[in-house]
Amino acid sequence: MFADIGLVPVAAILFGILALLLALGIWIGIALIIVGFAAIVLVTNVPVGAVLATTVWASSASWSLAALPLFIWMGEILFRTRLSEQMFLGLAPWLNWLPGRLLHVNVVGCGVFAAVSGSSAATCATIGKIALPELKKRGYDDMMSLGSLAGSGTLGLLIPPSIPMVVYAIAANVSVIQVFLAGFLPGLLVMALYSGYILVWSLLNRHRSPKPEPRTSLGFKLRQSAKLLPVLLLIFLIFAALLLGWATATECAAWGVTGALILAWWSGTLTWETFRESLLSATRLTATIMLILAGAAFTTAAMAYTGIPVALASWVETLQLSPYVLIAALTVLYIFLGCLIDGISMIVLTTVVVLPMIKQAGFDLIWFGVFLIVLVEMAQITPPVGFNLFVLQNMSGRDSFAVAKAAVPFFFLLVAAVAIITAFPDIALFLPRLAFPE
Repeated sequence: MFADIGLVPVAAILFGILALLLALGIWIGIALIIVGFAAIVLVTNVPVGAVLATTVWASSASWSLAALPLFIWMGEILFRTRLSEQMFLGLAPWLNWLPGRLLHVNVVGCGVFAAVSGSSAATCATIGKIALPELKKRGYDDMMSLGSLAGSGTLGLLIPPSIPMVVYAIAANVSVIQVFLAGFLPGLLVMALYSGYILVWSLLNRHRSPKPEPRTSLGFKLRQSAKLLPVLLLIFLIFAALLLGWATATECAAWGVTGALILAWWSGTLTWETFRESLLSATRLTATIMLILAGAAFTTAAMAYTGIPVALASWVETLQLSPYVLIAALTVLYIFLGCLIDGISMIVLTTVVVLPMIKQAGFDLIWFGVFLIVLVEMAQITPPVGFNLFVLQNMSGRDSFAVAKAAVPFFFLLVAAVAIITAFPDIALFLPRLAFPE
């Protein structure tokens, strides 16, 4: 028992144990369970077995959590369809008049697929597998093509349905639907920032842009876009159900899976093999996330028994930091963490400590969820563990650091998005308040 040595040394010991376990390559879920076990044994007399059993069961037996495997499966089904090809052909004629032309397809295409995926890597890979070869064939700048795709792929986390949003909502004990709705307008904001940067870059670098393609008729544009209508209809129905309260997030996920299966059948890509692959892939990812959530729930309970989160929140309060200074400090912390661990691990590792500070500072937990997801987006394009960098490395043949260099402007656009939603929190809170007035 080490209760008498004080909370600061205990916290240092627990952090050291976690760092050692992660350095040894132990799965994050198992590492969290070990840290929680150590916290209870070192500080309290609480029966560790009972805490482990009750918290793991409570974290797993959640109706809201049922949306997680369904949204993952929906994205896996659509990932194996011809959606990327249809999206490029359908969007390109409408965006060809803008400076930057087909580079905007990366942004809009990723935004559309994000609304039926929930995964950054799947969004990046789905749009990239057709967009990168087409952009290269037409003579677009390689670095700009890679950077815009790496940045736009992160929209899979911000535009609902989003897997990390479900994880955050469960960890913070807030409404999944409200977090989903809060991400919609910030997602559009990030898309506008990306397209605005592409537009300005193209005007300043006309010599690096290919010649304009021939104009097309309205009828041609409509024919090319016709195959996108079922996907757009699925997106509209999911958002309408969320906004109007017709269904819970879990029910919307079930509708989404049904719609994805119908779209895959309609496009001719629904075979027994693709069905099996999508189901197995979704099962593996769900099992991984559930293990992390179970470990995080146990660690959260263990930390509550030690009193470390409350003591840390009280200590931060004594510093008398302004809310904006606290947010700036957390931004730097999460950017650093994004260089070391994946986004879901960032969320579950930090919420137990950070949320008491956020409550103390008076921030809305729904807003903070969006703030955190944007920071997790940065982790997707931050070396050395940014998932989007590895996806594009495999697709383009360039090394991950070259892709990271191409993504630097889009990283700073995400920093700008964090600043904007911090200065104007109603961007995130408008739709949740509209749908759920107090």
